[in-house]
Amino acid sequence: MYDLRIDNAILHDGLGGAGRRGSIAVEAGRIAALGEVSGTARETIDAGGLAVSPGIIDTHTHYDAQITWDPLASPSSALGVTTVIMGNCGFTIAPCRAQDRDLVMRNLTHVEGMSLDALRAGIRWEFESFPEYLDLLERQGVVPNVACFVGHSSVRTYVLGAGAASRPADAGEIAQMRAIVVEAMQAGACGFSTTTSRQHNGESGIPMPSRLADQAEMSALTSCLADLGRGTLMITKAEATRVGWIEDLAKAAGRPFIVAALLHNSAVPEATFEDLRDIHAARARGQRLYGAVACTPLVFEFSMREPYIFEGLESWAPAMAVHDDGQRSALYADPAFRQGVIDETARPARRLFNGQWEYMRVSVAGRESGQALEGQTLAALGAARGVHPLHALLDLALEEGLDTVFTVALMNTDEEAVGRMLSDEASLVSLSDAGAHLTFLCDAGFGLHFLGHWVRDRGLMSLEEGIRRLTSHPADLFGISDRGRLVAGAWADLLMFDPAAVGRGPARRVRDLPGGATRLTGDARGVHGVWINGERILESDGTLRQPARPGKVLRRFDA
Repeated sequence: MYDLRIDNAILHDGLGGAGRRGSIAVEAGRIAALGEVSGTARETIDAGGLAVSPGIIDTHTHYDAQITWDPLASPSSALGVTTVIMGNCGFTIAPCRAQDRDLVMRNLTHVEGMSLDALRAGIRWEFESFPEYLDLLERQGVVPNVACFVGHSSVRTYVLGAGAASRPADAGEIAQMRAIVVEAMQAGACGFSTTTSRQHNGESGIPMPSRLADQAEMSALTSCLADLGRGTLMITKAEATRVGWIEDLAKAAGRPFIVAALLHNSAVPEATFEDLRDIHAARARGQRLYGAVACTPLVFEFSMREPYIFEGLESWAPAMAVHDDGQRSALYADPAFRQGVIDETARPARRLFNGQWEYMRVSVAGRESGQALEGQTLAALGAARGVHPLHALLDLALEEGLDTVFTVALMNTDEEAVGRMLSDEASLVSLSDAGAHLTFLCDAGFGLHFLGHWVRDRGLMSLEEGIRRLTSHPADLFGISDRGRLVAGAWADLLMFDPAAVGRGPARRVRDLPGGATRLTGDARGVHGVWINGERILESDGTLRQPARPGKVLRRFDA
């Protein structure tokens, strides 16, 4: 007798094969039979013609801290995601010495978009080494399957302490870091991650530690994967980081290398395609490079207390060093500071913000008197006031005690360009950033948006190919051989959905972080069930089953 049988489904194998009507049977967490299935089951479900596919594999998440208090990895597990890859960009919490915990949390406050109080209240510090961190996750249990990069910034902080964000490492320190990466890989890390991006800063604008690494350090830490013969590399690159340099690291390591974050910037419209061309050239020379691309517009919600979008500007550095509203207000009123920002944003570059004032809106007024401005763009507000949009932004924020909430669409606003990126054979549909930037955005539902908007509404590719891009494609890249596909013997990570209705709902703010801090979340549309290792975790009405924790901490990768 099977544990589960789903009948009358349109089965999509995740490998690109045509959908076919049939049944799927599950026993002991794995797929036992597909197509014409005979035999009874403890639970039988009539899918009523809905699609059943492998669950979504999200290759770019930052749940490393959150998952220690939230095994659900919320909201991903309710959005069709059955496997999350954590530790991207080098932002992990392991390894970590007890005396460095506060330093690590302070580093994460900006890149995780989470209050320091929430991190202090929530993280379960029952580990020091990376292997001990994986052991903690296995003891407590997880809902989605979890794979973890070992992160450069954490490794660097473990060896250099407070100096990690301020100086190069010496040869002895590099050797210690290399040994830690090898230990983590042997314990089950899926690879090594890092960043050179100028947008990646910790508290007060301090660079994330990996940004201080020199060539010798980068080469030593990435090339150790060659000795092990396994693992995936990933980097979030700065605008000045050449793909050719990444190719050299990939060649020395002999491993797949994911290059993030390829987002289309209308101010420099060819930049992303130049990166993709360089990635193609590297692939033609035998290197396994992939460009991580997003299928969603990058929409941020922010106030001028936490204006993350401006932090890639050199002229914004003074604002990152102030710590209270009084200091911020004084700086925002400074004509010289304002002019520096105006001048820099007038020079388009490969960075997050390039003066997209027409895409920035007043979302929620900070005072009742300003409610008439809600929905107005900063370009229009500036024109109405007869000033540059930056003056309008800062003047309004000061008038409303820095309580005004703004939204801005920064990247991926040109849908024709995004479609070209998504269709590129060297691209990886990725970059949800789930678990990070919680106060600014929520793109955890990227896969549902991809299936609804790009596959169904815009017809960019077939449903079968769209499912493959979210399932077996990332599974094969990481060497997760028994997931991301509907074949006999594979783990039963399943998503049941209505192709005519699938999508993601709007972001909404909830107050459920430790200590009562807020974050943005979102809901699924058209999803009728999610199973992880054969166990249902989401009902057809969107209700999550508790307290089952069927996920596995993945430690074997065969790519």
